[in-house]
Order: sequence, then C-alpha cells, then structure tokens
Amino acid sequence: MKAPLTPAEWSPNVILTDADYLDRVAFDLIVNFERMLERRIELGDLCRWLDCVALDGGLRPGENQVQAFFLHEPSKKQFDHFKPAVFADELDAKAFHDNLGEFTLHSFPVESIITKGELFTQSILALGEAEAVERIMVIGDVETYGPQIKNAIGRLTNKHVTLFAMEPQTGQGFSQEILGYSLMSALGISGDEL
Repeated sequence: MKAPLTPAEWSPNVILTDADYLDRVAFDLIVNFERMLERRIELGDLCRWLDCVALDGGLRPGENQVQAFFLHEPSKKQFDHFKPAVFADELDAKAFHDNLGEFTLHSFPVESIITKGELFTQSILALGEAEAVERIMVIGDVETYGPQIKNAIGRLTNKHVTLFAMEPQTGQGFSQEILGYSLMSALGISGDEL
C-alpha cells in the first residue's frame, strides 16, 4: 500500500505528526500544569507549536517551506486541545507564513485497512524516498509503535531526522528533542512559572 503522503511537490522540511498522540500528550500536560500552577491553561496555539518544532528540528528564520502532516483516527474530526482545531475545515490544505517561512498543513484520517503505526512508518519511508525532502521532524506515538518508528528512521539516508518524544529515546539515525518543551510554549506556560 502506498502512503497517502504523495503531494505533487515536496517541501525540504516536513513535520509528520500523529495528531491523536499530540492531543493526548497536550491533555496530560494541561491537567498537570493546571494543578501545579493553579490557573487555567488555554488551548494550545498550533501555529506556535509548529514553529517550536521547526526550530527544535534545526530550521532557522528565513523563507523556508515547511509541510506539516497530521494523521488522525477517522472518528476524530478535530483537536480537542489546540486551535485551530478542525482537521477538514481549519487545517487541511491551509497555510500560514511567519518569520520561519511558509507552513502548509495537511490532515489524513487513518482508514481501517491499515493501523496508524503502519501508516506512520510507511509515511516516514515515503518521506525518505522523496529527493526534495531534507529535514523530517517526527512526532509519533513512541509508547505504542516506537520500535517501528525507529526502524523506519534507521532505513533513511541523507536526511536530517529529529524524533520528538516525552522521554529520551534510544536508537540511531536521528537527533531527539523533548516534546513537552514545544507543547509548554504552545500552551502559554513559561519557565518562570515553574
């Protein structure tokens, strides 16, 4: 089966995200930080989060092109803890431009003929085969299908890959960043509050 990530033109920089996993981790952070900080945590700013991930993935300010892909369960129509939220109406085939360049957003429901882990790893491999893609930032459910993610990343050549997770990961072929830091920024939680 061919991965759905086959745009006519690839960007040099790609952010591949398991949207359900991202939303679940954001929820966990919101619950914990509301208790700890004794204040309400607002919905996360998805564009701010994408900026933080791009910076953590090695992108620097300039006229860059970034594609962000969100894979989600078909029953899930939107993020619960981010804005903008609705996959079909507010995210898919939309774009924004800031000091890092242009970000184009795409969302794909994971159909029942394949597991999300399989689709996610096939997507990593498809990105690895795309000559135009230089930098890949991966946000997948490492607790559920982490070995498959790392196996797929290990098969890539000549790509700068950053794996984002809540805890340090073992493996090779990628640099890694802690997902919680970019999420805290998107949720409006500053280091001064901790």
